[in-house]
Amino acid sequence: MKLVTFNIRCDFGQDGKNNFCNRKPLILKKLKEENPDIICFQEVLPHVAVWLRENLSDYYVIGCGRSTTLEDEQVTIAYRKEKFNLMKMDTYWLSETPFVPGSRYENQSECPRVCTEVVLEDMENRKVFRLINTHLDYLGAEARRLGLVQILEKVEKETFFPHIPIILTGDFNVEPDGEELKVMQKYPGYVNVTEGIGITYHGYGGQEPPECIDYIYCRGAVKAAGVEKWTDEQDGVYLSDHYPVCALLELAE
Repeated sequence: MKLVTFNIRCDFGQDGKNNFCNRKPLILKKLKEENPDIICFQEVLPHVAVWLRENLSDYYVIGCGRSTTLEDEQVTIAYRKEKFNLMKMDTYWLSETPFVPGSRYENQSECPRVCTEVVLEDMENRKVFRLINTHLDYLGAEARRLGLVQILEKVEKETFFPHIPIILTGDFNVEPDGEELKVMQKYPGYVNVTEGIGITYHGYGGQEPPECIDYIYCRGAVKAAGVEKWTDEQDGVYLSDHYPVCALLELAE
């Protein structure tokens, strides 16, 4: 299956020629060309979620906003209707009270952080896997570490299909050598299939330094047959301020 992690950039009309309204045609063209099975979006504002549902008619598009009113940004998962059966979905906040909407850790930005998790069945081969999509805090390193620990501990305690393959995706807001990512080493078996991918945040070539902060991790009977960045650009208009990262994954026997 072809899976993409895609920070689509929050649309507040702040990006000039790279405003979302100008990027829409390029995004739809790329998705049509690549025909991914699953797309894990970050920074999806409510009107962008509506646009995704209207235009990605071959997909179910699921997720909810991170605020107390379930508005604001989502970490949305789009999966092909004809390929996957949704067996379970969880939405939870990265905080000490994960099922309280809008909650967050003390040492982070004012932005709550949410996680969308699904258990999907591939209807062709009957294989089941767990997919987790998140967006860690941009400001608080300790909040990023706690968020990762929370996600990984939740997986360890799962009773619903506890031993199925795991795919963890998202914008982690930390470089590969960051202290927060050392948490991953304490939970055996996770493989960073995006290792060595290079810059993923480019900021449209702006003033901020480019970074490698978008990831796809896998654990269990799943392996990557290939991985690439989508670096498409047309007359200075990009897909986003991040390069979407696409992996071709195989659920092993």
